[in-house]
Amino acid sequence: MKQPLLTEHDLFESKPDVVSGALVFKGTRVPVEAFFENLAAGLSLDDLLRNYPGISRERAEAAILLAARNFGRAAA
Repeated sequence: MKQPLLTEHDLFESKPDVVSGALVFKGTRVPVEAFFENLAAGLSLDDLLRNYPGISRERAEAAILLAARNFGRAAA
């Protein structure tokens, strides 16, 4: 994976009328929390992409890299 070219604004959105306002991948109804919970539960990225075909590999990898970068900032 390389550095994300996509920002949080590019990747995610929250709208009151979409999944009760949960943070989702932009243009989908896929909650970001569910995506990361599935990763933590052991699903591979390939499995997730099959389960959520509305999310491209580029967007999924960018989300993972953003989370890792934000985690690093929080730990510092």
